[in-house]
Amino acid sequence: MKILAVSCKALAVLLLSSFMAKAQTVIPLWPKGAPGFESRRNEPEQAKDYWVKNIHNPSITVFAPPADKANGAAVVICPGGGHRLLVYNAEGVAPAKFFNSIGVTVFVLKYRLGRDTLSPYKIDVHAKADGYRAMRLVRSRAAEWAIDTNRIGMMGFSAGGEVVDMIAFKDTKGNPKAADPIDRANAKPNFIIQVYPGPSYIPDVISADAPPAFLVAANDDVCCSPPLIQLLQRYRDAKVPVEMHLYAKGDHAFNMGANRKLKSINNWPQRLADWMEDSHILKPELKKVLH
Repeated sequence: MKILAVSCKALAVLLLSSFMAKAQTVIPLWPKGAPGFESRRNEPEQAKDYWVKNIHNPSITVFAPPADKANGAAVVICPGGGHRLLVYNAEGVAPAKFFNSIGVTVFVLKYRLGRDTLSPYKIDVHAKADGYRAMRLVRSRAAEWAIDTNRIGMMGFSAGGEVVDMIAFKDTKGNPKAADPIDRANAKPNFIIQVYPGPSYIPDVISADAPPAFLVAANDDVCCSPPLIQLLQRYRDAKVPVEMHLYAKGDHAFNMGANRKLKSINNWPQRLADWMEDSHILKPELKKVLH
């Protein structure tokens, strides 16, 4: 039995590695490096086990679904990690694999970390700038990946949810006079997915044109279930479509559900897929033509 267990684990690692090897295309957010920090763009990232940190050249990694499954929807994923590191495998690669299985193109964002060791960055300046740039980059190059510019969402786990909150609700219009054409694109996500988001940067009020939202957390998550409930109430006040799943147990960092012995948590991604289908994200709604 031990041999079988080890073999299964090795197979899982092999399959995940194979998926990553086939899918990864890394695109720096700025070709010459982040503004003001261009000299640090060649500093290597640090990665071990489940995490990545020491990010000085922020980027998106493209995970494309099989051509016969691609449906034109896309998601920019912001992994969590307390702004000290990125939980890259469980909150980047794993959700990318899930989304690819339902035809969605994924861009995993490596944003700059304000709490990394000796970090020169500020969360509400540099992580925010990376989130804006990622959305604009994806939208400006949508044709390259056969993406519908009206079906590009943003997903955040924990601290990554704070990045989403900083981007989704204000100042999303591009600058039409910008020298860089990417900066002319609109950064507003067409929908957001918040998975136990961190407590900072939730707006006091959201507007009636806020993106529809899918929210999920566990009630026993002391840190990050209260922010979810706050965000739910803001959505209800604004009368913007929102769906929330607050599970009894699961605590923090249940990722895509595989690291818990709870059926409800194991199956939460299916609730997300159902919401995306019902919200016409996986397939755009056919509008009636009046004659």
